[in-house]
Amino acid sequence: MDGSWSIGKRRFKIQKDFLAEVAQVINGRPSPISTNITSAVCLLSTLLPPGVLIGKALSYINKHYFSDANGNRGGAPNVAVVLVDGWPTDKVEEASRQARESGINIFFVTIEGPDDNEKQNVVEPNFVDKAVCRTNGFFSLPVSSWFALRKAVQPLVKRVCDTDRLVCSKTCLNANDIAFVIDGSSSVGTGNFRTVLQFVANITREFEISDTDTRVGAVQYTYEQRLEFAFGQHNNKADLLNAIKRINYWSGGTSTGAAITYAAEQLFSKSKPNKRKIMIVITDGRSYDDVRAPALAVHRQGVIAYSIGIAWAAQDELEYIATDPDKEHSYFVDEFDSLY
Repeated sequence: MDGSWSIGKRRFKIQKDFLAEVAQVINGRPSPISTNITSAVCLLSTLLPPGVLIGKALSYINKHYFSDANGNRGGAPNVAVVLVDGWPTDKVEEASRQARESGINIFFVTIEGPDDNEKQNVVEPNFVDKAVCRTNGFFSLPVSSWFALRKAVQPLVKRVCDTDRLVCSKTCLNANDIAFVIDGSSSVGTGNFRTVLQFVANITREFEISDTDTRVGAVQYTYEQRLEFAFGQHNNKADLLNAIKRINYWSGGTSTGAAITYAAEQLFSKSKPNKRKIMIVITDGRSYDDVRAPALAVHRQGVIAYSIGIAWAAQDELEYIATDPDKEHSYFVDEFDSLY
């Protein structure tokens, strides 16, 4: 609830009435949504410092609200509905990323807009797009005035209870930094290399690509290594898929261990906090150097490593590269066409 100085007692009461009605409607329909509405809401004070500190509010609920001690139920989607009058005067992006990484689906009900005084202090005018899981309008509900707030009850409840679309509760759609480490050695060949790139593109299509969702980087290696593109260099799916398509086949030897170290230095050292770090190594042969020590080093850095072996790839090396348990993170196919 927005308790900033601009609200006043009358509009603060409208918020409480709105909250009570939302809770009543949710409690009257079958849903696994867990709500925590308490009498303490009636004791909230409007005597708060000037400004709308949405970032701090999101950090607070992420840290204190969705816990076992506060009645959080495992398996039930976690939902935060943020009512805001005007625009935030602090940064929301990092706090919202942490909340989404914790599995919290954030809905924004924005009422009216910033007044002239607030406009001077607005930090992120597009804060809703930076805070929500999807920028398709599902997680944001603009309301023209305080007196129209009651009309938002049913639309909001319908969205909150649509558990199939609460994507932040689904781990695979949370924010990731994914590094593809691609074997470009002579044994691969031009045609098979294009097949590998198609495989990389197919995986990429499964993720929401943006600076706040999933970022993708790529390294190609032979005896040497080449950074094809870094995390955040292509922040929309179309550009990223084009960049994958433009990777040129290199040809040479196979030094997979050095490539893993290179990916750690060039990509994961620049990974953002609170993003899952994922490395996918694709190789068709035995490495000329040691892979065990470099793989162990990235595991210790918190990188989740997958190994994809093709044709002549060495099974022992695939297992060294992969995060434990190996059977969940290591895969082998007999030929390139079996990648998809």
